[in-house]
Amino acid sequence: MSPRPAIVTIEEEADGDDIRVTITLDWQGRQYHGSAIGLSDESHTPRLVGEATLQAVEHLCSDRVELELMAVAAQDLGPIRVALAQVRMDHDETLVGTAVLTSAGAPLAAARAVMDAINRKLGLIL
Repeated sequence: MSPRPAIVTIEEEADGDDIRVTITLDWQGRQYHGSAIGLSDESHTPRLVGEATLQAVEHLCSDRVELELMAVAAQDLGPIRVALAQVRMDHDETLVGTAVLTSAGAPLAAARAVMDAINRKLGLIL
């Protein structure tokens, strides 16, 4: 059993000009889902993934914590590209996370960066 929630799936479903991103997290054998809807534009997808990830975490925590995605971006860092996420927790604490962008793609890197930002604090809540 993992000490932290694990990303199980990230699904994207297009509907005209919009896209719905749904993420599934696994924690202690239970699955938690979060989703976000926005413009069907590649530049918006990482943000939607981040918002869906935070919604799944809030469900996992039984809404005991309020999380807001402030920003998500990708940046070159020497020879690699990284995803960066800035998350506000309970209106007063700013957390930052990173993840290496691999061949698995930007959506997974965005979700990993969001989880990296909150994992230490999440351990205190769970």
